[in-house]
Amino acid sequence: MTVTVVGFGGAPIGDLYEPIPDEQAHAAVDAAWDNGIRYFDTAPHYGLGLSERRLGAALADRTGWTLSTKVGRLLEPDGDGRLRRVLDYSRDGVLRSLESSLARLGVDRVDIVFVHDPDEHWDQARTEAVPALCELREQGVVGAVAVGMNQSEMLTRFVVETDVDLVMCAGRYTLFEQPALADLLPQAQRKQVGVLAAGVFNSGLLARAEPADDARYDYQPAPPRVLSRARALAQVCREHGTTLPAAAMWFPSAHPAVLGVVLGMNSADEVHQNLALDPPPTDLWRDLIERRLLNPDVIVLE
Repeated sequence: MTVTVVGFGGAPIGDLYEPIPDEQAHAAVDAAWDNGIRYFDTAPHYGLGLSERRLGAALADRTGWTLSTKVGRLLEPDGDGRLRRVLDYSRDGVLRSLESSLARLGVDRVDIVFVHDPDEHWDQARTEAVPALCELREQGVVGAVAVGMNQSEMLTRFVVETDVDLVMCAGRYTLFEQPALADLLPQAQRKQVGVLAAGVFNSGLLARAEPADDARYDYQPAPPRVLSRARALAQVCREHGTTLPAAAMWFPSAHPAVLGVVLGMNSADEVHQNLALDPPPTDLWRDLIERRLLNPDVIVLE
């Protein structure tokens, strides 16, 4: 199992914030591929299976990629001809979810399967979901067993107490905040469990050179104190001849436990824009630490 330093996050091509046409989604995947990205992540949750169908179609005639999807949210008919998400971390739910995902993706195996956001379902995820995926790993249906969450504390428990190969930490090891530095990253290094950093723009807060008044943070409108801190980060970036998005994109990968970052992108333009971001000068990190805008214990690019 290999992942590229930058991975393609499939939530936006599942119409996360706005509906997009199939052609735009396909073009985004094409642009990622043409620019060397070979790791692609999706989930049933993203657009009620739409992201999986679009990603599967876009990769159908290609080889040499690494593909991940997720379990924990079953898609079931709601009685009105539509689908609804049902949280299910049971062994049966995992098997049913993955079977449906394989069909939507048009593949017979997946390189990585994440248990998706089991925040209120620790016991069932630990005793049923992860063991079920470990069985599938032994059978060759799954390449690696993983957990993905928007917190670091429970991810740390999965790393310490279960047989996972990989975790995806969304929004908790970013330029804006680094709680994973205290728990997840040291344990992942000790257990030799890989970490993927997702949500590196904190739901868009760090995605622009100057955070806008309507910027989002953790999928909600950013409160004033959050905007103020993000704008302080942006100002220091400008002083060093770089941008807030460039610093946000490159920051997590410097830590040895982090295999790469996963960026959600919904168009070819977004792909080109992100991949054109150059690493910031090393003085930036020292300056941010001195101004108490970055944890002094972080590991940064030299």
